[in-house]
Amino acid sequence: MDIQFVAQIEASADVVVFPVRKSGLAGIGGAHAPLLKAAADQARFDGAAGTIAETTALDGDAAKRLILVGIGEGSVHDLERGGAAVTARLQTSGAVSAAVDFASAGDSDEDDVLAFAMGARLRNWRLDTYRTRLPETARPSLKTLVIASGSGDLSDRWAAQEAVAEGVALTQTLVAEPPNILYPESFVERCRHLADLGVEIEVLDEKQMQALGMGALLGVAQGSVRPPRLLAMRWNGGKADDAPVVFIGKGVTFDTGGISLKPGAGMDMMKWDMGGAGAVAGAMKAIAGRKAKANVVGILGLVENMPDGNAQRPGDIVTTMSGQTVEVLNTDAEGRLVLCDAITWAQKTYSPKVIVDLATLTGAMVISLGHEYAGLFANDDGLAAKLLDAGTASNDRLWRFPLSPAYDKLIDSSIADMKNIGPREGGSITAAQFLQRFVDKGVQWAHLDIAGMAWHDKEGPTYAKGATGYGVRLLDRFIADNFEG
Repeated sequence: MDIQFVAQIEASADVVVFPVRKSGLAGIGGAHAPLLKAAADQARFDGAAGTIAETTALDGDAAKRLILVGIGEGSVHDLERGGAAVTARLQTSGAVSAAVDFASAGDSDEDDVLAFAMGARLRNWRLDTYRTRLPETARPSLKTLVIASGSGDLSDRWAAQEAVAEGVALTQTLVAEPPNILYPESFVERCRHLADLGVEIEVLDEKQMQALGMGALLGVAQGSVRPPRLLAMRWNGGKADDAPVVFIGKGVTFDTGGISLKPGAGMDMMKWDMGGAGAVAGAMKAIAGRKAKANVVGILGLVENMPDGNAQRPGDIVTTMSGQTVEVLNTDAEGRLVLCDAITWAQKTYSPKVIVDLATLTGAMVISLGHEYAGLFANDDGLAAKLLDAGTASNDRLWRFPLSPAYDKLIDSSIADMKNIGPREGGSITAAQFLQRFVDKGVQWAHLDIAGMAWHDKEGPTYAKGATGYGVRLLDRFIADNFEG
């Protein structure tokens, strides 16, 4: 969908949208004011964020579609929700173009207009690739949204915002793709286009990872005919001598649980067990697309966890790239095995001062937080605070959990350095404790368990049911607020 900004809408527009603040109907003027207020009364519309009231007016022989959309108190998130509601309403309505008259929103500035546009753009993502019998009435029709901002030219500022939206859309597509289409090798190919934005791409294959001693990551992959890959994407937008911030994503493109096989019901959803890797890929696209003035590296550990005759067994012991050994008690606790080798490689290759990993890691996190927050674990209070602030600003919300040596004994093994699972209680915490053992002294590190956030079965503020794109805006905001100066 193309979003354009103009000084005022054309009189010929046949679909006109009026953003309205909470209890702000009194400010609606113009020839259609009585009709709009009547429509609001009939719909019990009061301007709450994301609500809609609609009516039709005749303009000679033509009919105009008039839509009121609530933007609540006018916060960034309310404005995004309002824009998203417009797209949701009109996407398959038959309307090709719609005009938004921001004069109805009262005192609004450029930031308000851009937030509304961002919500509209985010909600426009959908995946119809595999639908061959989609009825005409269900096909997207909306091509253009023209916003009368009352401001100057917003094209430069919008280009940066749109780059972030495109990063979110990449993540949503990766998360939504079926596992016979998206697997480690094809995931890498889906990210190759980032080179066109100036991102340096490096790919390690199975032999290279074997030479490096990545026994944990390779152990997860050994049951699949799909070979693993480690993908590194580097954006050099900052000073040449600044150490990069490193993002690391768990990329299990399909997770059967391996020999510790998951129940059949719902296993199809394990296509999104690469949500952490998807978020990192989308964040790198956003950061490069808006030409962020920071050095950032995204690293993806890409594997498929399958249960064939060569698969890793419960009870196996693997040697990680760090030299530490792990007793694998459950092959379905595989994400931490992928991440630990990726963390070691990142430190040896880039000498970062800051690492943030993202993973759909534990079901325990969903039990703790549902689908409203991702879990945050960090070895540095300052880093945790920065991520919490970025989560609030981006609406990719985080809740901090504890790390403590008291939990370490729960993953100590009697025959190896550690085991890959602890007891049922505190499952998300012991997973984070496991990862912390691979972080070098002096490195600020945070682990984001996004198990409840990568995919939603209900519509959200700026996304439809399905892939949410969670994490992209969070990471982008974290970089923008703390590393760009």
